[in-house]
Amino acid sequence: MADANIPESWREVLDPVLETPEARPLGGWLKAEEDAGKTVYPPGGQRLAALALTPLESVRVVILGQDPYHGPGQAHGLAFSVPEGEAPPPSLRNIFQELVEDCGVARPTTGDLTPWARQGVLLLNTCLTVEAGRAGSHAGRGWEVVTDAVLRAVAHRETPTVFILWGGHARKVAQKVLPSQRPGMHLILTSPHPSPLSAYRGFFGSRPFSQANDFLEAKGRGTIDWSLP
Repeated sequence: MADANIPESWREVLDPVLETPEARPLGGWLKAEEDAGKTVYPPGGQRLAALALTPLESVRVVILGQDPYHGPGQAHGLAFSVPEGEAPPPSLRNIFQELVEDCGVARPTTGDLTPWARQGVLLLNTCLTVEAGRAGSHAGRGWEVVTDAVLRAVAHRETPTVFILWGGHARKVAQKVLPSQRPGMHLILTSPHPSPLSAYRGFFGSRPFSQANDFLEAKGRGTIDWSLP
């Protein structure tokens, strides 16, 4: 899984985890899947992009997804994001609608969320690969042990951080890995998922972007420029 330029701060978190019985088989299993002719997204070299772009010491916001997009050309290692030139999928279009209404910015013309990642927004899926056309197909294969460790490392810092949890899966994961914090240490924002199936049940109008910035600014951690090209 050494397929990205992972910052030292993440290596210190992950190296012990990758040697556990739960995580050790993952790399070999992924290779076997591809050797058997199965298409895995995102391609090798992009699977740890969220960690490569956002070192632990830089994390200000965590946006937690489930697994990568399973269509051709969509997944590139950042939760909810697609590469430049790819049309935003429905959930991302809804995220952008809420962004425009929340922050008053222009509607983005790209679905590439790399500018967020470079500002300290950790765009993390709990499972970092998927088989083409089969959502959730790599769940339970070891990725969760890795991403749980990432989330714990962020949450246990004495550094105020915003956790944005969209949907039941993200909330369930957070309940498992986020410790009880003294009041005010972190801000945890929850709402329904931005999927078209649930966005109108409370995602729209939840104002996650402005709430995150209000908290960060109050804690002396600056703000995120959520606008995109």
